[in-house]
Amino acid sequence: MKTLQKQAGFTLIELVVVIVILGILAATAAPKFIDLTDDAKKSVMEGVQGALNSATDMAHAKALIKNQTAADGDISVGGKNIDLVYGWPAKSSLPDLLDLDGDVNVSDGVFSYDGVTTPATCKITYVETGDTNVRPAITPSITDCN
Repeated sequence: MKTLQKQAGFTLIELVVVIVILGILAATAAPKFIDLTDDAKKSVMEGVQGALNSATDMAHAKALIKNQTAADGDISVGGKNIDLVYGWPAKSSLPDLLDLDGDVNVSDGVFSYDGVTTPATCKITYVETGDTNVRPAITPSITDCN
C-alpha cells in the first residue's frame, strides 16, 4: 500500500499576503528614514551656479557690444542697471542680474542657502576680476547643504 506523504510549506496565497504586508510596511517606513532635502538643496545651489555662469557671460557679451570694458561702466539688463567691473558684472549688481526668489541669498558676492547648519559648505563665491580678458572666479563649495 501506498502511504501518502504530507507536504510541508506555505501556500501561494500565504506568500503573497506576506509580500503585500512587507510592501506596505516598507512604503510607510521608508520616507521616515530617507531624507532628500540635502540633495535638493545641493541641486538648487548647482542651478544657481549655472544661472550665475550664464548671466555673467551674457552681461559680459552685452558689455562688449556696448564697449563698456573700462574699470567701471554699466549696462541695462531687463530694465535694471547692472554695474560693471572691466566689462563683467560687479558683486553689487548680482541680485539684480539674477533676481533670485526663495531660500537663496546673495551678499557681497556670496550665494548661500538660507537655513543650512553649516553655511560654509553650501555656498557659491563670486570674485570680481581685475582685467577685461579674465573671467570672474565663480567657486562652488557645495559639499554639505544640511
